[in-house]
Amino acid sequence: MINHMLISVSQLPPQEINRPSAWIGEEMVKKKDQWITELLPEEISELEQVAQNFINNSIDLGTITKINFPLPLLETRLENIRNTLIQGRGFEVIRGLPVKSYSQEMAATIFCGIGAYIGKAVSQNAMGHILGHVRDIGADANDTNARIYQTSQRQTFHTDSADVVGLLCLKTAKEGGKSLLVSTETIYNKMNKIRPDLAALLFEPIATDRRGEVPEDEKPYFEIPIFNWYQGRLTGMYQRQYIESAQRFPDAARLTNKHIEALNLFDELANDPKLFLSMQLAPGDIQFVHNHSQLHDRTGFIDWPEINKRRHLFRLWLSVPGDRPLPACFKQRFGSIQIGERGGIITRDTKLNVPLDYL
Repeated sequence: MINHMLISVSQLPPQEINRPSAWIGEEMVKKKDQWITELLPEEISELEQVAQNFINNSIDLGTITKINFPLPLLETRLENIRNTLIQGRGFEVIRGLPVKSYSQEMAATIFCGIGAYIGKAVSQNAMGHILGHVRDIGADANDTNARIYQTSQRQTFHTDSADVVGLLCLKTAKEGGKSLLVSTETIYNKMNKIRPDLAALLFEPIATDRRGEVPEDEKPYFEIPIFNWYQGRLTGMYQRQYIESAQRFPDAARLTNKHIEALNLFDELANDPKLFLSMQLAPGDIQFVHNHSQLHDRTGFIDWPEINKRRHLFRLWLSVPGDRPLPACFKQRFGSIQIGERGGIITRDTKLNVPLDYL
């Protein structure tokens, strides 16, 4: 049995959180002009010229910064997007990049260059990949050491281990693979209204599997509450499959029936079509999502039989300057809670690198 923490009223949010990031999906879908920004021809030209110069000078892609990737036309817009992510609705889509005409190196350089204006790229796995590849590589979704994004299965709503996750769509699946977003604060608001006892339970630490990517001197799982109320902000940390697989460790706190009931209600609300937002990212679309205020998901998909046509997205995990403070428990997963220098997955043998392809 889990020894329940005593949670004082001061450690819990108000009954309802009213912030721009506490949005409702069925309302947000009507406001696409607010969260989709189209790149202008001159902005695309600027990106291509700076990226080509970067490539011509054989500069290490892992060293991209705002200094060595100057974007005078786009800089203000990208700074506004960063502020929207951490202070506003918590997500944004940039549309119009003609990736079909790019080499993989050009697409990666432009994406990493844009990402540098949002935050600092951090490692996404034990191999130290700063640039991630979201594609089905045939991993077994039932393998407790597998990462779900390397399969064609639905991911389910979750957060990643960084302030912001960015995706650049290169190729879409034959069928499916839609991106889903839902507000963590909206889930809390709904849950606290109908079952405040279960909502309160999710402010207690819960074991989540690291899936074999274990930092030095750490347990094979971390213990961070799903809901974290800290300095006036609600921050989420959630991956249901990894919570369940953490039960394989005998020293991990056991899930009680009440915990399972709370997790089931959380998932039920996250999957309410009225609450979540669905979108099909097209080639050239870039999506940024604030992990602390949002959960993201991807529906299952059927891929093309031809290897060169199969679904493929680049991914960045970013540590963002000016983001919210995090409670000390996040050190277990983020390594550090220093703003602008936190997040990612680092193990004893991790060495940062930027693979232009990965199968």
